[in-house]
Amino acid sequence: MAKKQKPTPFTDYLDSLPSPDRERVDSFMAVLDRHLRIAREWKRQLVRDFENALLWYAENGVPLEDALTRLSPAKLGGFYCRPADGWFPLDAAAKVYPLSMSHKLMAVFRLSLTLDAPVVPELLQMALTFTIKRFPFFATTIKNGIFWHYIDAAKRRFPVEPESTVPCADIDVSVTGSKSFRVLYYKNRLSCEFFHILTDGTGGAIFLKSLAAEYLRLLGIPVAAEKGALDIDALPDARESADDFAKYVSGKKTSGFVDKPAIQMGGKLSPVKPCQVIHLDMDAAALRDAARSRGVSVTALVAAMMFVSCKAATDRQHGTVHIQVPVNMRKYYESRTLRNFSLYANIHLPLEEITGVDSILPQVASQLTAGVAPEKMQEMMNGAVKLVRSVRLVPLFIKCPVARVVYGFLGDRAFTTTLSNLGVVELPQGMDAHVRKMDFVLGTVALARAAVSMVTVNGVCTLSIAKLTTDPSFEERMCALLRETGLRIKVSGSELYGI
Repeated sequence: MAKKQKPTPFTDYLDSLPSPDRERVDSFMAVLDRHLRIAREWKRQLVRDFENALLWYAENGVPLEDALTRLSPAKLGGFYCRPADGWFPLDAAAKVYPLSMSHKLMAVFRLSLTLDAPVVPELLQMALTFTIKRFPFFATTIKNGIFWHYIDAAKRRFPVEPESTVPCADIDVSVTGSKSFRVLYYKNRLSCEFFHILTDGTGGAIFLKSLAAEYLRLLGIPVAAEKGALDIDALPDARESADDFAKYVSGKKTSGFVDKPAIQMGGKLSPVKPCQVIHLDMDAAALRDAARSRGVSVTALVAAMMFVSCKAATDRQHGTVHIQVPVNMRKYYESRTLRNFSLYANIHLPLEEITGVDSILPQVASQLTAGVAPEKMQEMMNGAVKLVRSVRLVPLFIKCPVARVVYGFLGDRAFTTTLSNLGVVELPQGMDAHVRKMDFVLGTVALARAAVSMVTVNGVCTLSIAKLTTDPSFEERMCALLRETGLRIKVSGSELYGI
């Protein structure tokens, strides 16, 4: 005798429906079954996701016909009907950056949208399930190869998760099947965390906007597929997963990454990474005007404040502060890739020359302009490719020390801190009215006590500081300098010890 299954909330819901509606749902589930040809466990979980979404719609008064239309299995395409096929070698930058880290643990970065209403997990899960097919390079897992890490295609359920740990927590890529990204939610905040070997800020922002657009559509809010929010029902473009470093490398002239270690800020290193994340919200126009009145860019002004803040966060009297500034290579080359296509400039000042923001601004602005010049970026791109080629046959577990010997790559010791400015992010029509702010957070590395990142959306610039020490000197000085510039800042995130 077959064992009778226990009733579930979904079977109770089906039993409550009139016969025509029950038949409509049964037909829907039969069509869904034809779209799911994956491992039994993944299929079971995906079916449950559809059931949970239908229940949410029913409980919130959405008509059944409308709910079935929004959740149409046709939106899955053939993604879950076909087996995973192929793998992706890493681009030059994705191979170089991990050489400064443990060969098992990779740092991540986070992009978040704060919406005007709490996130509905059931619909966010469906949004991710529908969106992932448009991003085949993201529908992957990270594998630890003999010579390099690599990205392996995966057909599986990619879950959304409530936030349960610190932002930008490391991932152990030595574990088979490690995910290449995370989708998280907390109250009104929708976050995506990406591993640096998968994508950069530009690619991550496109993924986040596309996901958020589909989430809002499932809520019944029409959002246009524009301004970086891709049409998730369109076929993926091969150019979006292209390695554009290989495409544009040229010439023999190269530049190394560093030539000597940088001074590090003080404060005891925390075993928790990051141990604090602090957000400073300010009016983007006011910040831009403050920079223009001094004849510099916003990035240069903030970098100058960071030099002064770094000096305030160390007892050292001698040494050089180095700030790493990531550079989006799409500014110089035609590119549609969603993979890594960024390098960085290095600006530096001896401690003795750091006297005040206005006094060092000319030198900071000059170094920044020279450091991000197209020819300088081309030389660094050539250098990254040269480094990759020079150690291509060295086993991964000994690549890091060999790379440092071969090319003078010093990893975390090369920089005091990082400043990454994602700039102004435009939102598609329909989404902009439902987004209060956007955050961009860099994961901390082994030694640098603070990492700074910025992004602007809907006129709000959010400067985020990820900390590796509870010493508050750096962020206290940054807040004071911003206020001295005439800016009004709103502080959120971790406690700022009385600021």
